[in-house]
Order: sequence, then structure tokens, then C-alpha cells
Amino acid sequence: MANFFKATVKPQTCNQRLTVSIEKLDINGVGVARWQNKPVFIAGALPNEVVDVKIIEQKSKYARAKLIAIGKQSEHRVEPQCQHFGVCGGCDLQMLDITEQLRFKQDKVSELFSRFFSSQDNVVKVDGKDLPWQAPIKSSPWHYRRKARIGVQFDKKSHATIGFRQKSTNQLAAIKSCPVLVEPLNDIFPLLKKLLAQLTVKSAIGHIEVIQADILEKHLPELRQKDKQVVLVIRQLKPMNATDIELWQSYAQQYGWHVIIDDGNQQVRLAGSKENSSAVFSYTLADKNKIYFASSDFIQINHQVNNAMISQALAWLNILPSDKVLDLFCGLGNFSLALAKYAKLLVGVEGVQVMVDKASHNAQVNGLDNCQFYQADLNSHWLLASWANGQVFDKVLLDPARAGAEQAVSQIAKLQIPSVLYVSCDPATLARDSAILIAHGYKLEKISLIDMFAQTKHVETMVLFTHSI
Repeated sequence: MANFFKATVKPQTCNQRLTVSIEKLDINGVGVARWQNKPVFIAGALPNEVVDVKIIEQKSKYARAKLIAIGKQSEHRVEPQCQHFGVCGGCDLQMLDITEQLRFKQDKVSELFSRFFSSQDNVVKVDGKDLPWQAPIKSSPWHYRRKARIGVQFDKKSHATIGFRQKSTNQLAAIKSCPVLVEPLNDIFPLLKKLLAQLTVKSAIGHIEVIQADILEKHLPELRQKDKQVVLVIRQLKPMNATDIELWQSYAQQYGWHVIIDDGNQQVRLAGSKENSSAVFSYTLADKNKIYFASSDFIQINHQVNNAMISQALAWLNILPSDKVLDLFCGLGNFSLALAKYAKLLVGVEGVQVMVDKASHNAQVNGLDNCQFYQADLNSHWLLASWANGQVFDKVLLDPARAGAEQAVSQIAKLQIPSVLYVSCDPATLARDSAILIAHGYKLEKISLIDMFAQTKHVETMVLFTHSI
């Protein structure tokens, strides 16, 4: 059978220059205008601006354009603080005043609620504009991120590019500094580039993870009293030789880095002797609880927001000494330990056994003996599990991943737990899961933004539901 191929013809409208007025931001923080009776998406443009653009993609239902110049500027436009903004894919909204960023995120949640509930026939209708919004949880919009993965790419001559992915590509933007990273992580890029240029084993690093953490290390007593160490986890693709080990050690000593080598099978601290001691990383919560973790574990990256988020969870749930509390998707125990301080019993459930073990350890070392932790697939039917069957819980907190907690909230609704606190990192799945609770008689009492990732489009939310039995 013969195959016939047509040459791809670029539409005549591509590269066309035009002037448009921006009506709004879409849910990704991209400016939207109208042209030829369809939306045109323009990254970097803000509502009420008149801009000159060039069409770069033309589809039957929409077009995309590149921002060329701004004629009429929004009163909410500010100068981006990062020299790499617009190239690096990490931030979306640095050109927008932080107050308006919060307004955009709140409107995004409201819009997704309205969209979802208007498309449902069997649930109580909810107007996103009428949600009971509370004050947002926020921190400084700069120097808040305490953990990040820095990409490393090598060219044919083994010259390294160090940074973060460019927008919409797998290529890296060469980064010199990052103002959303905590100090001194924000200025570590030139040091790493200089170090990598001196390595004798070329093209040997996949990425470098940087973490700010407290460190307790038995074999290094001088570190015991030091807070907020810089930890580097080096993903090593080829074995290091003695020369490169010495180079890493020299930089680590000079700049106070704690360096861990990850060869894909194990992580080993780069030490001056053959004896490699193991470090314990931790962060301290506002209530003095300490959360111990490994470099590969998930932690909340914004320390200030995390503390405020836990405090608000306690205030909204109003834990009583007689309460039995269920913490689903409990992770390392970030919420669990704070809840347990005030409750009669805390039952934490997580899908990964390693995390269950670490949550149990964190409760133990913080002197909490009213905690029980279990492993379970929370996306399955778990009502007959030993920790749920026959147990009467007064309150439940859940903090799922982006996929949400559809199965979990369905079973919470069957248990008719009086108070449900949902911490969400995806407003679309939050709207879906909220519909399940509301359809089962729950009332949405309070909702607030959690601005964990200032300068980006990402939205986290806390919602309190109550049920009258």
C-alpha cells in the first residue's frame, strides 16, 4: 500500500503582527485576548493591557501569540526580580503584583468550582463566587523555597549547563541565581558551574538536589548545634575518581556544604575517610516538634507557610482532648504530630510503608504515645481495614497528592465524620472531591488559599467541611 505525505504548510496567519486587548488570565496565568472570534493566549500579558503580538500557532478553536510590546500597561504590572524570568520555566507570575497573584489564584479556584458544579446534575449547586473565603496563608514572596532539583546538561564538549527547564521544553535555562530559593541556595549556581568545569570525569552528573535542613550527625559533633545546613545530593552517573572526590570535599569544606553522592542504588555521604557516617535531616515546626526525613523524602518546601498551615488546621478543627482524629495521606507526620498533641488518639494512614515507619519514628522521638500509623492504599476500599472498621472518628484531615482523594472522601462520607479538613494541591480535583462530600450532606464552612509557591500559577487550598449528625 502506497503512503502519500503532504508537506506541512504553515498557515499564512502565523507570524502575523496584531494589536489586541487582554481580557483576563486563564487558569495557567496566561493572558487571553479575542481575535477572529476565538481566544488568543499570550504568555506574559496581563488583564486590561493593550499589547502588540505575533501569532505563533493557529488552530481552529484558538491561537497562541508571542508578546512583542506593551502599549497600555496594567496598573498591577511590576518589574520581575529574576533576570531569568520568561526563559526559566519555574515562575509564571513575577510580572504581577503579589496581591493580584493571590486574587488570580482565588478566582482560579472559584472558577473551577463553578465549572465543575455547573456540569453536575446530581449534586447541590455551588457558585464559586460565593465560597466562604478566609484570609490566605502566605509568606514572603521571595527566598521561600528550601528544596529544589537543579538540572545538569552537557554539550558535545562536556561543557555543563546548570539550571532549570525552559518553558515548554526539556532544555535547561542556564541559571545564575534564583530569588525564590532560600539563602544561600539562591546563589549556588556559579559555584556549581565552576566546580563542574574542573571535574576530570566528564558528563557524569544527572542532577543536583539542594536542600536547606537541620542536621544531626553522630560522627560530626561540630554540626550538632548548627541549624539550616546546605545539603547537596549529587546524582552521579559514573564512578568518581580520587581527584573529583577531593574537589568536592574542598568545595564542601569551603562553603559548608553537606554532600551526598547518589549512584542510583544508594546514597553515601562524601567523607574525608573511608568511614561514611549517616546524617539525619530535620526541620522544626512552630510547636517545637521536629520532623526527621531523608534527602529523598517529600517535605513542604515553604517552611513559613507550612507552619501557618498547621496552625490554621488546628484552629479550624478545634481539636478537643476527647477527639479521635484520622490523618489520611499523613506522610512523615507533618500534620499528625501537631494534631496528636491535642487529641486523645491520632491515627495516621499513608500508602508507602517506609513513610509509615518514619511517621511512627517521628512521633516516638517527639514523645507522642497516642499515635498509630498504618499502611493502606487510600485509593481503594478501606472501610473494613483494622484501623477503620468499628472505629468512630470525630475529625479527619486529608492531604492528598494532585490526583486528589475521590475514593477516600467517598468512604469518609459513609463514616459521616463530623469535621473534614481537606488540604489540596490541585483545585480541579478538590472541586470534584468537594462535590462528593456536599452530595452526602456536608457543608463547606471555610476555604482559604495556601500560597506555598509564590510567583507561580500553582494553587494550594484548605477547606473545612462539617456534617450535622
